[in-house]
Amino acid sequence: MHTTWPCIVEASHLLKPRYRLALLQWVGHGAAQVFPFDTPDLLEMCVWMEQYTQQPRTEMDFADGSLYWLACESGVTQILTTDVRDFSRYRLPDGRGFEIL
Repeated sequence: MHTTWPCIVEASHLLKPRYRLALLQWVGHGAAQVFPFDTPDLLEMCVWMEQYTQQPRTEMDFADGSLYWLACESGVTQILTTDVRDFSRYRLPDGRGFEIL
């Protein structure tokens, strides 16, 4: 499993303290590979976040933008998410969509 730090932060925020600690321990034991990005990568993420936020009542948040970046960098388009509505509408620069698991 691959993820980014913004996704871990978002999940930590949403979970109750007991589950938050379990998540962080799980990641700490190597259950997920956390991909770092460089500061200039934020500029690309901002473009995508703006693009997908211009539609009425929709938003690409920072965590989503970081996963979009990860898909562009790695070529992996399979995603495990509860955010089906948003990831169903995102299209990568080559036109591919995400395969939601």
